[in-house]
Amino acid sequence: MPDTTAIRDDHAASQPWQASLTLGFALDGSTTRLYDNLHVGPLRVQKALYPEGDKVCHAIIVHPPGGVVGGDQLSIVASVAANAHALLATPGAAKWYKANGKISRQQVRLDVAAGGALEWLPQETIFFDTAHVQLEQEIRLGAAAHYLGCEILCMGRRSSGEVYASGCVRQRSSIYLDGKLIWWEQGALLGGQLDSPLSMQGQTVCATFLAAGRQVPAPLLAEIRNDIAADGEHQFGITQTRGVLVARHLGNDSETARRLMLAVWYRLRPFFLQRSAVMPRIWQT
Repeated sequence: MPDTTAIRDDHAASQPWQASLTLGFALDGSTTRLYDNLHVGPLRVQKALYPEGDKVCHAIIVHPPGGVVGGDQLSIVASVAANAHALLATPGAAKWYKANGKISRQQVRLDVAAGGALEWLPQETIFFDTAHVQLEQEIRLGAAAHYLGCEILCMGRRSSGEVYASGCVRQRSSIYLDGKLIWWEQGALLGGQLDSPLSMQGQTVCATFLAAGRQVPAPLLAEIRNDIAADGEHQFGITQTRGVLVARHLGNDSETARRLMLAVWYRLRPFFLQRSAVMPRIWQT
């Protein structure tokens, strides 16, 4: 494997990368097609995939440099036309390296027209010590549109003995349904201050799953809680507020976080989208 850290360190001495990706999905008969695929800089989708039939288009977002350093700017915009269905994923963990005195940013804008569906399932994001990052995500849903999305944040590299001792990760996310704001959240994870009960309670991995577009019945919420309880003892909670279902996990292992979030997805996808969960093939390679 190439030493991507060294590659990014060499780049850090030059200009930061500005990268953007614009994707558009729409129905062609009964097939959801990727009709708009524009990229600037090192962000791209190589091809559309159909592991579960023509209706759902899977697209794997690739960031060839393998990591983000201070000053890099990433922008992802995806739109799904009426009644189309797209699933966006990544092939591996995203890595945000040391700040080098500069702030890194990622902006994600997801638009889903009436009756459409979008699933946002990137793999985990790893923040190296001293990383200074701003993450923004805005989701706009039309009438009867659906969104299922997950994020897993890993603070420091526990397997390497590195803690997130300094730096800052700021987040802001919002969801609009038919023009009305139904979800707003912002916060900051400060290096060296993750022990606070208002932060991560001394844990290093946090995961959040959001689902919007339908009201989930209480029996289904109970089934999900039972699924997680059967998996073992975990810091996990799931609730529904203002039309958005929220599931969260705190722990110290990204694989556990991923397993629990996928357990939520397996239960919710049939209810929201009338489809069984089909794991992106790239995760199995």
